[in-house]
Amino acid sequence: MFNKVLIANRGEIACRIAETAKKIGLRTVAVFSEVDTESKHVSLCDEAFVIESSTPLESYLSQDKIIDIAKKTNAGAIHPGYGFLSENSEFAQKVEEAGLVFIGPDFQAIEIMGQKDAAKKAMSQAGISTIPGYHGDNQTDNKLMEEAASIGYPVLIKAVAGGGGKGMRLVKNQRDFLTLLSSARTEAEKAFGNNRVLIEKYISSPRHIEVQIFGDGQSAIHLFERDCSLQRRHQKVLEECPAPGMTAKMRKAMCRAAVTAAETIGYKGAGTVEFIVDGSDGLKEDRFWFMEMNTRLQVEHPITEEITGIDLVAWQFDVAMGRPLEKKQKDISMQGHSFEARIYAEDPNNQFLPDTGKIIHLNFPLNVRVDTGIRTGDIVSPFFDPMLAKIVSHGKDRSSALSNLKKALKETEIVGVKTNLNLLYNLTQNSDVKMGMVQTGLIEENIEKLTSQNSISNKAIIAAALSYFAPRVDHFSYSHWIKISHKIKLFVGDKIIEIELSQPDVNKVQISFDGEAFNLVFSKNHWSFEGNPLPKSKKFDDEIIVFNGGQILFKVQNPYEVPKETKFETSDILSPMPGMVSKIYIENGCKVLKGQRILSLEAMKMEYEVIAPNDCYIKTVNFEVGDFVQSGTKLCDFSEV
Repeated sequence: MFNKVLIANRGEIACRIAETAKKIGLRTVAVFSEVDTESKHVSLCDEAFVIESSTPLESYLSQDKIIDIAKKTNAGAIHPGYGFLSENSEFAQKVEEAGLVFIGPDFQAIEIMGQKDAAKKAMSQAGISTIPGYHGDNQTDNKLMEEAASIGYPVLIKAVAGGGGKGMRLVKNQRDFLTLLSSARTEAEKAFGNNRVLIEKYISSPRHIEVQIFGDGQSAIHLFERDCSLQRRHQKVLEECPAPGMTAKMRKAMCRAAVTAAETIGYKGAGTVEFIVDGSDGLKEDRFWFMEMNTRLQVEHPITEEITGIDLVAWQFDVAMGRPLEKKQKDISMQGHSFEARIYAEDPNNQFLPDTGKIIHLNFPLNVRVDTGIRTGDIVSPFFDPMLAKIVSHGKDRSSALSNLKKALKETEIVGVKTNLNLLYNLTQNSDVKMGMVQTGLIEENIEKLTSQNSISNKAIIAAALSYFAPRVDHFSYSHWIKISHKIKLFVGDKIIEIELSQPDVNKVQISFDGEAFNLVFSKNHWSFEGNPLPKSKKFDDEIIVFNGGQILFKVQNPYEVPKETKFETSDILSPMPGMVSKIYIENGCKVLKGQRILSLEAMKMEYEVIAPNDCYIKTVNFEVGDFVQSGTKLCDFSEV
């Protein structure tokens, strides 16, 4: 038994754990890096201790320092959350050897399931089908290429120690194999400290369905399935449960396989068994294969909680204290349907590159569950995962749950960093998503439509103009004798809108643009257009956000302002995002070809390669490996050949 727990994590999952811990009477200890001093999870815990390290990321990976803080504060247990040290068997073993309780499975189970190749072998021996692939020890380039050819393209390269899409690459032909292998190894080494990979056959119409299991070390039960097929670059975007189209036979077979997987290794605590499913001809019980087991709480666990009414974190604490599972399999049932949408700090209109900055405005809906670790005023840094929040909806059926999610996303307001909110909102309106015809390639196949800005309505433009001018009805900003007008230019996407506003009467405003004039009337405490209220809008310095089924960004420029001259030339190579220079492939004075790699940037666990725009000579590289750069920074100078 223990009465205090150290939470070895940050962000929304640290907040989530702290809330349940307090609910059941446990005191909490937070650890944090120097850049997280003012973070939400720090303020939620009873005690908090900074961990100084060479980089902010390393603070949450400092195993010995975390254990020392737990012992000094008399915390009897450590909860690792997800990510960071949650699936590190060495850390779990150290925690146990220090006389503390690790909230999760024992280190042997983590070790078996943490290595994808070993896990697949163990599952095959237990009679669970696994996807064709190579999981051997020979990791030479030639051997891996040979095995890929034997399996048949397309194939997936996957980090054996990985998860969350890190160290994973889809290879469609042999020509690209070695380049993508190198990239996968590099990402795997940085994310997991292990660059070994496995090769698997790629299923062309795949669905990703997983089963939530819970074990007490002797037996295990399941809490049904989740469908996580809506992904982008192997990162989950929208999850739901139960899985659309799931049959009783399929559910029984898949859940039985998941429970067998857990019991085979004497699993204790919360875990998720992931399957790849061939969805080309509906869901059939002989068309799913074991993919991997995550020996931790999943990011998407809230949707399981929504349909079962079970607090999985509370169950984790119970099992860690040696208590029996609160319910038997027969006592667990599903009620309704649930969706989770992950909001990321990224720019969908710029290759989904991570975005950073200060959150200057934040508003979440009240009618749904929101798990988040951010508040207004927080800084989104380039050091950690870009996920800002999870919007979780529930309904009596799939249609109502999706409708509730759509409404919640429309009401969500985040200003200060670019996000994928519009993409998520558009997903809820996608015809295939509405019909439950989901598969892992859906987002990529519809990416232009999902990320395109809908045509800007006159109402949105009027709302933006009104937000800028902010006409008041309690003073005379109008004149009976002459027409007083105000002019601005609004930039939205690649469109420039010249706007003129006049106020002919106290409670009347006229806004003109594109050769038309629109009249607004002030009544019932708001300005209305054609008898209807305008979309919500807010002004932030020289930006205006209109919330109208997604967020529309307008930039403001005074028509009399002289545009600033840019100091950048066409002979500059600029950073597309904020991040750390992780590799440099060229040197001063060398010649490079169009498309050749210049350097790599790393931010929010993502690696991005900057390439040469043309055949050119590199004059000067302005940074070294390890340097941090801001978006738009000149990385190097070149002269074209």
